[in-house]
Amino acid sequence: MEKIEYTGTVYVLDHKYPEPLLNHSIKKLGDLGIKKEDITITDSPESPQIGNIVVEVFPYHLDIARVRTIRNDSFISGSITTVELKTDADGKYID
Repeated sequence: MEKIEYTGTVYVLDHKYPEPLLNHSIKKLGDLGIKKEDITITDSPESPQIGNIVVEVFPYHLDIARVRTIRNDSFISGSITTVELKTDADGKYID
């Protein structure tokens, strides 16, 4: 897996997903070179800057994007990559 180049905060968007999913997502981001201390888990980023990484968490994958434009209080991001989250037969996250 290639490392993601970034500076500043990495926003992980949490829509009240279970803790095992968030923990596995953070582990997968670490595999991509993102430091745990740079990650902020939020439902909506406060003051994102152009170039920040935004990660949308889904039960079976992560959509990783970079903020391209900011308008008013909203941001537009462009996709960098999608990371598959694998589970075993019991639904526990693996890899």
